[in-house]
Amino acid sequence: MSRVIHFDMTARNPERASKFYSSIFDWKIEKFDGPDDYWVITTGDDDEPGINGGLMASGDTDVRTAYSISVPSVDDCLKKVEAGGGTVVGTKRTIPGVGYFAYCEDTEDNAFGIIEWDKNAK
Repeated sequence: MSRVIHFDMTARNPERASKFYSSIFDWKIEKFDGPDDYWVITTGDDDEPGINGGLMASGDTDVRTAYSISVPSVDDCLKKVEAGGGTVVGTKRTIPGVGYFAYCEDTEDNAFGIIEWDKNAK
């Protein structure tokens, strides 16, 4: 069974949005050390219920807010999405040291991401 494990949201001004969410909800938001302009959001302790997420500039994607689902294979899941009437948005991406990721839309135009974990991804 695949679980929702992450959320992503976009902002016109990620620094301003980071300050907003940090001050309102006490979230820890840190710049990701990777090839993309991305901030990692920690919403609470690992022993509490809930998920963590990320923040990116709204110009980087057409997706506004989406949840991500852990899958064994992004390639296999993309085929299932299309066969089920969904749409692949953009292309599969490699996140170095994390794995592989792609955005999709369901049959109702709701955005979601799928991620395949692979610490050896380059």
